[in-house]
Amino acid sequence: MLKKIIAIIAIFLVSYSCAKSSYQKRGAELREWLEDNGKLKVLTTTGIINDIVKQIGGEHVHTTTLIRGDLDPHSYQLVKGDDEKLAHAQIIFYNGLGLEHGPSLHRFLQESSEAISLGDRIRKEDPSQLLYVRGAVDPHIWMDISLWSKIVPIIVQELSERDPEHAHSFEEQGQKLTMEMNRVHDEVKDIMHTIPSSHRYLVTSHDAFHYFSRAYLSEEGEIASGEWQKRFAAPEGLAPESQLSVTDIKTIIHHLMEYQIHIIFPESNVNRDSIKKIVQAGNEQGLSLHIACCSLYGDAMGPPGSEGDSYLKMIMYNAKTLMNHLNAMFHKSFSHENNASESS
Repeated sequence: MLKKIIAIIAIFLVSYSCAKSSYQKRGAELREWLEDNGKLKVLTTTGIINDIVKQIGGEHVHTTTLIRGDLDPHSYQLVKGDDEKLAHAQIIFYNGLGLEHGPSLHRFLQESSEAISLGDRIRKEDPSQLLYVRGAVDPHIWMDISLWSKIVPIIVQELSERDPEHAHSFEEQGQKLTMEMNRVHDEVKDIMHTIPSSHRYLVTSHDAFHYFSRAYLSEEGEIASGEWQKRFAAPEGLAPESQLSVTDIKTIIHHLMEYQIHIIFPESNVNRDSIKKIVQAGNEQGLSLHIACCSLYGDAMGPPGSEGDSYLKMIMYNAKTLMNHLNAMFHKSFSHENNASESS
């Protein structure tokens, strides 16, 4: 018993030490960002946006992120210290389209003259590109690289207006980044199409992968017909809440049965309770469901040093993870069918 208590205390001390170290590091980063160093001070709501801004702005901008780590951007509320960041920023880039709908943050972004909604700019330029789920606009536009690349010229323009001296650099880096994004977009599509069409179906924790499914899972002609929508489903809506009704569970189980899906993918920053309920209910009906061992990145990138610690790496990681799991499921199914055929 004493050894168990000592072990618990040791774990607590290590956790406390790590948390304290992380807090101190973030404090030092904030103090540095607040200092006047001649660089354009840019605040982004998410790390996904921040990664793009840093690549375009380079050494001429100093960026920081409001919603860090795996915090949920859908429900984020302003906390102590955020007001200082918001007041100090010369530009604030946010996703918009209802993503940052925590009341305190949403109110500030709507009222700030320095805040730029990237998603709403895209909607204004080409509303046909946006998807709607249960009547609400889907804000997860970064899940389609070709669509997310449309934020690059917006960021280039805004940075250039505030720092015209380095406009040429912003333009150059923006063009370079767009070319890389187009390349990775095509590569992700090729990777996903190594999966046979009969197994190119995705079920995750919440409705974050509609754009991904339209861009990378669909067959030719399915986008025009709208049939691509059958390739993705999730038990939770656009904002994960882990509150499932009996109807929600029945709907997902029906989808799993209809398309013979046996694997559900968790997301790195979403509680697994909802998909555990689906697996339990599905297996009670003989579905043979399981949860994938590896989480996908949906609303947040991975931590520094991980396979998903940048925007493009995050999307590529998702593609390779899906390819490995879904192809394995296909080969398992194919082998089972062959064995059954030989037995008969």
